[in-house]
Amino acid sequence: MTETVGFVGVGLMGHGMARNIVGKGYKLTVLGHRNRAPIEDLVAHGAVEAASAAELAAASSIVFLCLPGSPQVEATVAQLADSLPPGGVIVDCSTSDPVSTAKLAATLQARGLHIADAPLGGTPVQAAEGKLSAMVGAETGVFDRIRPVIETWAGSVIRIGEPGDGHKMKLLNNFLSLGYAALYAEALALGAKVGISTQDFDNVIRGSRMDCGFYQTFMAYAMDGDREAHKFTLTNAFKDLRYLESMADAAGLANPMGNAAKNAFGMAISAGADGPEDYVPMLADHVARLNGVKS
Repeated sequence: MTETVGFVGVGLMGHGMARNIVGKGYKLTVLGHRNRAPIEDLVAHGAVEAASAAELAAASSIVFLCLPGSPQVEATVAQLADSLPPGGVIVDCSTSDPVSTAKLAATLQARGLHIADAPLGGTPVQAAEGKLSAMVGAETGVFDRIRPVIETWAGSVIRIGEPGDGHKMKLLNNFLSLGYAALYAEALALGAKVGISTQDFDNVIRGSRMDCGFYQTFMAYAMDGDREAHKFTLTNAFKDLRYLESMADAAGLANPMGNAAKNAFGMAISAGADGPEDYVPMLADHVARLNGVKS
């Protein structure tokens, strides 16, 4: 176990991932965070807290990032690059813009460094359990290096292709999941409008061909008010669908379904749903409210 690992972004997903990395025996360095609880927990389990990104980079052969989006990734990579050892790898687990990832790959390669993208599938609970999925864009040799570390927190690790390809696949994945969310929210509002209760709706859909894991976590909030079931913010969902739109535009593809899903989230956010605890299943509340329906 020769790789030393750094981790930037120990929030909802990153904390569980980092906890698995240090728990499986890797030397882990983490960067301070405004929420001190995850940092203190990781230090209590053997991690070392760095005072700066440069200090973290100097101590790490592989650095994982789990950040809100490409602007934060680009800024952090700039802070890390001068101090990473030769051959160092930055693994971006954020949902980022693939165009940005490709540019970072070229810049880092010229400096003898590497970037891989390993965006996530799953929830914070699965992160803590080490059961996430990772869709990886990386050169073959880099993939072979980072895979054992990724496997500490992921039950499924699939190499999609070269740097940037993992982020492309992640945007397609989120197009499906967030499209489901927009459909569920509108269907529940329409059901309520025409006299179909949420309970009756669920009685029909649950266990049918229309059921899936995403449906179940979405409905855990819609049915039971479980705010912990699907902790992915509406703001991040809207960001991901804007990245999808950008990818479609660059490819010259008409993307009307993606735009419709994006607009559902955009309308909710414009109506005030942009707080740090406004999660995807709460889209149902906002769609209901916009249509004069009691959710």
